[in-house]
Amino acid sequence: MLRIKDPSKSLSFYRDVMGMTLIDKLQFPDMKFDLYFLSTLPAHEKYELEPGSDDAHRYLWTMKGTTLELTHNYGTESDASFKYHPGNQEKDGFGHVAFNCNDVYESSAKLEAAGISFKKKPDEGRMKGLAFVFDPDGYWVELVKRSTAAKFDNEFNLSQTMLRIKDPKKSIPFYQALGMTLCREVHMSDFSLYFLACLPEGTQAPDPKSEEASEFVKSLFCPVLELTHNHGTEGDETFAHFSGNEADRKGFGHIGFLVEDVQAACEALEALGSSFVKRPLDGTMKGLAFAKDPDGYWIEVIKRGGYDDKATPFWREATPAA
Repeated sequence: MLRIKDPSKSLSFYRDVMGMTLIDKLQFPDMKFDLYFLSTLPAHEKYELEPGSDDAHRYLWTMKGTTLELTHNYGTESDASFKYHPGNQEKDGFGHVAFNCNDVYESSAKLEAAGISFKKKPDEGRMKGLAFVFDPDGYWVELVKRSTAAKFDNEFNLSQTMLRIKDPKKSIPFYQALGMTLCREVHMSDFSLYFLACLPEGTQAPDPKSEEASEFVKSLFCPVLELTHNHGTEGDETFAHFSGNEADRKGFGHIGFLVEDVQAACEALEALGSSFVKRPLDGTMKGLAFAKDPDGYWIEVIKRGGYDDKATPFWREATPAA
């Protein structure tokens, strides 16, 4: 989940420029915020449901794909001085989201012609052949060349969320407990990268240290979670990443997982040492939870298929009569 200032600008970028589909929107006028859920659907798959409808709600909370959730808090769009913190400053945890494409150079040229601003063009810096653009809120969006083995008709597919971690020996087991598979790991002199995914049923990942692992990750249509470990942080007791939910650094909010049983999932996470921002029966929205991963990132735990015929993944307690 990313917080956004102006939904008209953000939807234009992710839907019209990056080719995502607006799957659903949830509106909470009493709490003064709206949620927008976008996904990369196969190019041949036509989506005809109306965002905000009961059918779209049911699709959202039962789908097997991954969405990008955008949160708009009312009023930010009209405040000229307001901006969110996009991460990527000292000790920030969130790094970027990424999209795969067939040709980074060709796609970058199209984005530049469309007026999109770049953090890094493909031939700039030490790492050639990849690029970073800015979304309307200044979040970094990486462009990565997909594997030639991937036969997708989409120009772009959502392919990564990157988080920085302190200790991979703690973070990797946490995400594996949530059903993710370690698909690739890369070790450099001063940092390491770990790529995890919720793989489609029947998909077998290669050895994560093998040469095949790189092409495997780049051939996936589903996104991966990229964990970046800067060596040495694991031994520094005072070191901690900012999660994106601090008052002066709000931008990135959380990642979420659909599960069959929220309570059972929370008990499993608690057994791993997780603390909770919100347990299933806390707060006004019952039935969903927010745990903390080993770095303090918020992890939303949501019931697949929800609790009613609209697949609503929460319920609210009735307000007592006066």
